[in-house]
Amino acid sequence: MTDVLPAGSLDGKVALVTGSSRGIGADTVRYLAEAGADVVINYRNKAPRAEKLAAQLRELGRRVLVVGADLTDPESVGTMLEAVQNEFGRLDVLVLNASGGMESGMAEDYALSLNRDAQVNVLAASVPLLAEGSRVVFVTSHQAHFIRTTPTMPEYEPVALSKRAGEDALRERIPELAAKGIGFTVVSGDMIEGTITATLLERANPGAIAERRESAGRLYNVSEFAAEVARAVVDPVPADNTRLVGDVSAFGGE
Repeated sequence: MTDVLPAGSLDGKVALVTGSSRGIGADTVRYLAEAGADVVINYRNKAPRAEKLAAQLRELGRRVLVVGADLTDPESVGTMLEAVQNEFGRLDVLVLNASGGMESGMAEDYALSLNRDAQVNVLAASVPLLAEGSRVVFVTSHQAHFIRTTPTMPEYEPVALSKRAGEDALRERIPELAAKGIGFTVVSGDMIEGTITATLLERANPGAIAERRESAGRLYNVSEFAAEVARAVVDPVPADNTRLVGDVSAFGGE
């Protein structure tokens, strides 16, 4: 997929995408770079993948900063944003893409720690770098966005609840962000083909993805959904700060 965003639409801008060494984050950061942005690739433990992607984006003539950070560790987040400050002096785009909670061997409160607390902390730490006219995008799923009115698979419920808690906590910051001229958009998508979450869900609940695909008619793949996330960076902020991607007929109101 090419020309997702108008050529040059992000010339001179600096964009940080959390969790961008692979999957939706990697494709999103690529689309932003293709539109002219200098970018920050953040990873937790996939340094080789992050460096490989960075090399590709530098071939486009972009400045690329690669920063490993554990988003659940405020000190690690502070070090990451210090590196951004030193390299670029500011941020124009912050895409809060990193999430998790279905991994095995994590602490019981890991989903909430990553999907709510870390998101709020990354935003708070980034605000001093975000100038007027900048944009924050939070990436979530319909299963999380609509969790209060539409039950999801039991295996995914803890993640869905934690991501909705994160979305709510971020939305509370909208007035403060708006006062600084910072736009905020939530991008919510259905199950995405080929993501880690989909793979883990399928393992826990065989047939779940096929069932959802049949119900929805089709599911977006990683690059298609990442394109919607990238468009949310440049499109006007919706009145309700929400961009819904894919079929929502199976989900009740918020």
